[in-house]
Amino acid sequence: MLKGKVDKSNLPSRHVTEGPSRAPHRSYFYAMGLDEEAIAQPWVGVATCWNEAAPCNIALNRQAQSVKLGVKKAFGTPREFTTITVTDGIAMGHEGMRSSLASREAIADTVELTMRGHCYDALVGLAGCDKSLPGMMMAMVRLNVPSVFIYGGSILPGRLEGKDVTVQDVFEAVGKHQAGNMSDAELEVLERVACPSACACGGKFTDNTIACVSEAVGLALLNSSGAPAPYESRDQYGVASGEAVMNLIDKNIRARDIVTRKSLENAARIVACTGGSTNAGLHLPAIAAEAGIDFDLFDVCDIFRDTPYFVDLKPGGQYVAKDLYEAGGVPIVMKELRKAGLIHEDCMTASGRTMGEELDMIKGEADGKVIYPVDAPLTPTGGVVGLKGNLAPEGAIVKVAGMATQEQSFTGPARVFESEEEAFEAVKAREYEEGEVIVIRNEGPSGGPGMREMLATTAALSGQGMGKKVALITDGRFSGATRGFCVGHVGPEAAHGGPIGLLENGDVITINAITGELKVDLTDEELVSRKANWKGPKETIYASGALWKYAQLVGGARKGALTHPGGKGEKHVYMDL
Repeated sequence: MLKGKVDKSNLPSRHVTEGPSRAPHRSYFYAMGLDEEAIAQPWVGVATCWNEAAPCNIALNRQAQSVKLGVKKAFGTPREFTTITVTDGIAMGHEGMRSSLASREAIADTVELTMRGHCYDALVGLAGCDKSLPGMMMAMVRLNVPSVFIYGGSILPGRLEGKDVTVQDVFEAVGKHQAGNMSDAELEVLERVACPSACACGGKFTDNTIACVSEAVGLALLNSSGAPAPYESRDQYGVASGEAVMNLIDKNIRARDIVTRKSLENAARIVACTGGSTNAGLHLPAIAAEAGIDFDLFDVCDIFRDTPYFVDLKPGGQYVAKDLYEAGGVPIVMKELRKAGLIHEDCMTASGRTMGEELDMIKGEADGKVIYPVDAPLTPTGGVVGLKGNLAPEGAIVKVAGMATQEQSFTGPARVFESEEEAFEAVKAREYEEGEVIVIRNEGPSGGPGMREMLATTAALSGQGMGKKVALITDGRFSGATRGFCVGHVGPEAAHGGPIGLLENGDVITINAITGELKVDLTDEELVSRKANWKGPKETIYASGALWKYAQLVGGARKGALTHPGGKGEKHVYMDL
């Protein structure tokens, strides 16, 4: 954007900067050191999730300064503000995890409220942890302002005995320790070296999955998500993102011009071909809903079904996020998808150019190590699979990346637990049998409340060497670091009277990721009879406060676990007020 007097007649900031009646407002701006020129320019909200809760967010404050520099270079006025995060790795395995998914809505809501209250014209959002990434993008689409997303970057991998290690290894080490296969001293060494730098988990877990989504959906500049947080190049991406948002203001390119049905399909492709987190099946529908686009779990899984899996990343594969970046990152992956005709090239991106135009500028090729050629994939279908059947009429999802074909079907008797705590204690005590299907219910969005991740339990199973000898299903969800045959998002959830809430010990369950089935060996009549005798939702301890409110409002996982009607219910667009 060029320097000079800006016509603010169609910009929200006119409500706080223009005309004699806004003299009181301008007096506040002068109090913060702004001058007349800065007040007259477009105003850009620079929203960060910086905090000292976890390494995921600790570098965001530094990166925000780079974004602000870019905005200023392009003759805009940046206004930095912060919002919350709840970091899954620390919230995991206890009551705190109930706050995680609810924090996604709080992030979107607080960013919306700040933008509305102060009438900012555009938004650059910086995030570094699982729920902050989709929460920030949901706010962008909800507000429909010119928007650029930037990821804080991944953590560097730790090194132990000549191998890369991540926090996934520490979670699984707990299971090894409980099984007597790791000493106290060995566990202590691992926990000290696994996370050697700032920012988010190093494997293809939820944070790096949604970071790749941000590029594929078009809200982030290509390759901006790849560089690890400690790299100084992250600051260059920050400056470029600040300049980019000013270009979007100039061209009046808004978030919903970028986030479309086609771009969401591109985003689902990147999840599938990289073996990304099952949580994408929750977050993509939520982002879509903010724009009023129908794109639920089944739509996401349809894309997964015909997308080859060709990027070899942890937890199912060998490599970490840093390796993907060094192999060329998301742009190279997108180029491979384009070769197979699997992306929409006409989608607009944050650069102001189409995805096809962006990819035309990318020179690198698949290395055949981290990124395989699309015509020689690891497996012919995506690393994440949708399931449906009489046990999941509203769907379920499972990650199969790294699993052999013969490992992708499982039949066994149910062992039912009413909470994650029950299941975890049973796993620790080895109170289960090989060949069983472990059922963890009452952990859905409403019934939990909060739809906790089950990483502590699944990692313990893997650590005990049982990850391939049992299966697990839940109406909760999983960390991107989960591996093994673990099915999440089973809907309807138990609290809503779904079939998972009617299961009894010994019921024979079949999971088939090849055919996409999740069923229990019960007739329709038997299920109806059990439903008639169902005692209703399990009572929780959350009878007031934020989680009580969340439980009252939240919808099912199939449509993204939303707490409001989304774009379909809106009667105005913020940008046009």
